[in-house]
Amino acid sequence: MAERFAIPITPEPADIDELGHVSNLVYLRWVQDVAMAHTQSLGWGFARYRALGAVFMVRRHEIDYVAQVTLGQALRAETWIDSWRMASCIRKTELRRDGAIVARAATTWAMIGFASGRPQRIPDELVALFGAT
Repeated sequence: MAERFAIPITPEPADIDELGHVSNLVYLRWVQDVAMAHTQSLGWGFARYRALGAVFMVRRHEIDYVAQVTLGQALRAETWIDSWRMASCIRKTELRRDGAIVARAATTWAMIGFASGRPQRIPDELVALFGAT
């Protein structure tokens, strides 16, 4: 399995919905936040993707909400690339509280060319950098 990347997360008042727990939309934001932090930690910010002429774009999110999270509960967001295809990959994410999973996600990211707007082959350099499985 590819190495996991992790960041800490603590829900803030704006993350809480009318039911008193973290909004479903916030979980989705966290899934994207940890993915962006992972790619940036490897030196691949937007400017580098722009220079490549392509960027990863979300094609699909699947999220399982396992347990409620409330204001101030410390979480750890972990992410890794689970599988690769020619022009896409599946990134897994787990949100944990005290080691227990509170949500898990699988996101399909496609490599899309800026000029064409169409899928294109993911460079071997990126597959190697993120850890081939």
